Amino acid sequence: MTVYTPRRAARVLLVDAAGRVLLFCGTDPARPGHGRWWFTPGGGLDAGESYADCAARELAEETGLRLAAPAFGRPVHTDSTEFPFDGVWYRQEQEFFLVRVVAHEVDTSGFSDIERASVKGHRWWDPAELLASGERYYPTDLPQVLAAALAGGVDGAAARASGMPPTAGSDGAAGPASGGAPC
Repeated sequence: MTVYTPRRAARVLLVDAAGRVLLFCGTDPARPGHGRWWFTPGGGLDAGESYADCAARELAEETGLRLAAPAFGRPVHTDSTEFPFDGVWYRQEQEFFLVRVVAHEVDTSGFSDIERASVKGHRWWDPAELLASGERYYPTDLPQVLAAALAGGVDGAAARASGMPPTAGSDGAAGPASGGAPC
Protein backbone atom coordinates (compact mmCIF):
# COMPACT_ATOMS: atom_id res chain seq x y z
CA MET A 1 0.00 0.00 0.00
CA THR A 2 1.37 3.39 -1.01
CA VAL A 3 1.28 6.13 1.61
CA TYR A 4 0.88 9.52 -0.02
CA THR A 5 2.13 12.83 1.31
CA PRO A 6 -0.56 15.46 0.69
CA ARG A 7 0.65 18.56 -1.10
CA ARG A 8 -0.90 21.69 -2.57
CA ALA A 9 0.90 23.36 -5.47
CA ALA A 10 0.62 26.33 -7.81
CA ARG A 11 1.72 25.94 -11.43
CA VAL A 12 2.21 28.66 -14.06
CA LEU A 13 1.44 28.47 -17.75
CA LEU A 14 3.96 31.11 -18.86
CA VAL A 15 3.21 31.96 -22.50
CA ASP A 16 5.24 34.29 -24.73
CA ALA A 17 4.10 36.46 -27.65
CA ALA A 18 4.70 33.60 -30.08
CA GLY A 19 2.23 31.43 -28.13
CA ARG A 20 4.95 29.17 -26.72
CA VAL A 21 4.80 27.84 -23.16
CA LEU A 22 7.85 27.65 -20.92
CA LEU A 23 8.62 24.15 -19.64
CA PHE A 24 11.44 22.77 -17.53
CA CYS A 25 12.99 19.37 -18.20
CA GLY A 26 13.63 17.26 -15.15
CA THR A 27 14.53 13.92 -13.71
CA ASP A 28 13.98 12.20 -10.38
CA PRO A 29 17.22 12.07 -8.35
CA ALA A 30 15.95 8.97 -6.52
CA ARG A 31 15.12 7.19 -9.80
CA PRO A 32 17.75 8.15 -12.38
CA GLY A 33 16.65 5.38 -14.76
CA HIS A 34 13.09 6.71 -14.89
CA GLY A 35 13.95 9.13 -17.69
CA ARG A 36 13.11 12.77 -18.14
CA TRP A 37 9.94 14.81 -18.50
CA TRP A 38 8.80 18.39 -19.10
CA PHE A 39 6.76 20.43 -16.62
CA THR A 40 5.53 23.96 -15.91
CA PRO A 41 7.13 26.36 -13.43
CA GLY A 42 5.63 26.12 -9.97
CA GLY A 43 5.80 24.21 -6.73
CA GLY A 44 4.37 23.47 -3.32
CA LEU A 45 2.64 26.00 -1.12
CA ASP A 46 4.40 27.05 2.07
CA ALA A 47 2.40 27.11 5.32
CA GLY A 48 -0.17 29.91 5.23
CA GLU A 49 0.55 30.72 1.58
CA SER A 50 -2.25 31.17 -0.98
CA TYR A 51 -2.05 29.58 -4.42
CA ALA A 52 -1.44 33.01 -6.01
CA ASP A 53 1.27 33.85 -3.45
CA CYS A 54 2.94 30.52 -4.22
CA ALA A 55 2.69 31.10 -7.99
CA ALA A 56 4.36 34.51 -7.59
CA ARG A 57 7.14 33.15 -5.37
CA GLU A 58 7.82 30.08 -7.53
CA LEU A 59 7.79 32.04 -10.79
CA ALA A 60 10.33 34.49 -9.36
CA GLU A 61 12.56 31.73 -7.95
CA GLU A 62 12.46 29.53 -11.05
CA THR A 63 12.39 32.06 -13.89
CA GLY A 64 13.39 35.43 -12.45
CA LEU A 65 10.04 36.93 -13.50
CA ARG A 66 8.60 38.95 -10.62
CA LEU A 67 4.88 39.66 -10.46
CA ALA A 68 2.75 40.56 -7.44
CA ALA A 69 0.40 37.81 -6.26
CA PRO A 70 -2.76 39.81 -7.08
CA ALA A 71 -1.62 39.95 -10.74
CA PHE A 72 -2.24 36.21 -11.10
CA GLY A 73 -6.02 36.50 -10.77
CA ARG A 74 -8.03 33.29 -10.69
CA PRO A 75 -6.66 29.89 -11.69
CA VAL A 76 -7.43 28.73 -15.23
CA HIS A 77 -7.22 25.02 -14.39
CA THR A 78 -7.19 22.76 -11.34
CA ASP A 79 -6.44 19.08 -11.02
CA SER A 80 -5.08 16.36 -8.76
CA THR A 81 -2.13 14.12 -9.41
CA GLU A 82 -0.19 11.38 -7.64
CA PHE A 83 3.50 10.89 -8.26
CA PRO A 84 6.80 9.84 -6.68
CA PHE A 85 9.70 12.26 -6.45
CA ASP A 86 12.98 11.99 -4.57
CA GLY A 87 11.77 8.99 -2.57
CA VAL A 88 8.39 10.44 -1.53
CA TRP A 89 4.95 9.64 -2.99
CA TYR A 90 2.79 12.77 -3.31
CA ARG A 91 -0.93 13.33 -3.77
CA GLN A 92 -0.99 16.87 -5.11
CA GLU A 93 -3.89 19.29 -5.53
CA GLN A 94 -2.73 21.95 -7.98
CA GLU A 95 -3.99 25.16 -9.49
CA PHE A 96 -2.66 26.59 -12.75
CA PHE A 97 -2.39 30.29 -13.56
CA LEU A 98 -1.98 31.77 -17.04
CA VAL A 99 0.65 34.49 -17.45
CA ARG A 100 1.48 36.08 -20.79
CA VAL A 101 4.68 37.96 -21.51
CA VAL A 102 6.04 39.52 -24.67
CA ALA A 103 9.28 37.62 -24.00
CA HIS A 104 11.35 36.66 -21.00
CA GLU A 105 14.93 35.52 -20.57
CA VAL A 106 14.75 32.76 -17.96
CA ASP A 107 16.95 33.21 -14.90
CA THR A 108 17.26 30.02 -12.82
CA SER A 109 19.65 31.47 -10.24
CA GLY A 110 16.86 31.22 -7.64
CA PHE A 111 16.64 27.42 -7.93
CA SER A 112 16.72 25.40 -4.71
CA ASP A 113 19.28 22.62 -4.26
CA ILE A 114 16.76 19.95 -5.33
CA GLU A 115 15.84 21.99 -8.41
CA ARG A 116 19.51 22.35 -9.36
CA ALA A 117 19.90 18.57 -8.97
CA SER A 118 16.77 17.60 -10.89
CA VAL A 119 16.17 20.27 -13.56
CA LYS A 120 18.28 19.67 -16.66
CA GLY A 121 17.13 22.54 -18.84
CA HIS A 122 14.22 24.63 -20.07
CA ARG A 123 12.58 25.37 -23.37
CA TRP A 124 9.80 27.48 -24.85
CA TRP A 125 7.50 24.96 -26.55
CA ASP A 126 4.96 25.57 -29.28
CA PRO A 127 1.91 23.54 -28.10
CA ALA A 128 1.53 21.72 -31.45
CA GLU A 129 5.23 20.86 -31.44
CA LEU A 130 4.94 19.55 -27.88
CA LEU A 131 1.96 17.40 -28.79
CA ALA A 132 3.80 15.91 -31.79
CA SER A 133 7.14 15.54 -29.99
CA GLY A 134 6.70 12.17 -28.29
CA GLU A 135 8.21 13.78 -25.17
CA ARG A 136 6.77 13.06 -21.73
CA TYR A 137 5.18 16.11 -20.07
CA TYR A 138 2.94 16.88 -17.15
CA PRO A 139 0.11 17.33 -16.82
CA THR A 140 -0.42 14.71 -19.50
CA ASP A 141 -3.15 16.87 -21.05
CA LEU A 142 -1.00 20.02 -21.05
CA PRO A 143 -1.69 21.02 -24.70
CA GLN A 144 -5.44 20.78 -24.07
CA VAL A 145 -5.19 22.62 -20.74
CA LEU A 146 -3.20 25.39 -22.41
CA ALA A 147 -5.61 25.62 -25.36
CA ALA A 148 -8.60 25.85 -23.01
CA ALA A 149 -6.88 28.49 -20.88
CA LEU A 150 -6.01 30.59 -23.92
CA ALA A 151 -9.45 30.19 -25.49
CA GLY A 152 -11.33 30.79 -22.26
CA GLY A 153 -10.60 34.47 -22.16
CA VAL A 154 -7.81 36.07 -20.23
CA ASP A 155 -7.84 36.57 -16.50
CA GLY A 156 -5.45 37.86 -13.93
CA ALA A 157 -1.88 38.16 -15.11
CA ALA A 158 -2.84 37.06 -18.60
CA ALA A 159 -4.89 40.19 -19.05
CA ARG A 160 -2.46 42.53 -17.34
CA ALA A 161 0.81 41.16 -18.69
CA SER A 162 -0.21 40.68 -22.32
CA GLY A 163 0.46 44.32 -23.13
CA MET A 164 3.55 44.57 -20.97
CA PRO A 165 6.86 45.55 -22.44
CA PRO A 166 9.50 42.81 -22.27
CA THR A 167 10.51 42.00 -18.72
CA ALA A 168 13.86 43.06 -17.30
CA GLY A 169 16.63 41.02 -18.85
CA SER A 170 14.62 40.33 -21.99
CA ASP A 171 15.60 41.53 -25.41
CA GLY A 172 11.97 41.61 -26.57
CA ALA A 173 12.49 38.94 -29.21
CA ALA A 174 10.70 35.62 -29.15
CA GLY A 175 14.00 33.80 -29.47
CA PRO A 176 14.85 30.45 -31.01
CA ALA A 177 12.32 27.64 -30.96
CA SER A 178 14.26 25.74 -28.35
CA GLY A 179 15.06 28.89 -26.33
CA GLY A 180 17.12 27.78 -23.36
CA ALA A 181 19.23 24.92 -22.23
CA PRO A 182 18.64 21.52 -23.81
CA CYS A 183 17.49 18.61 -21.76
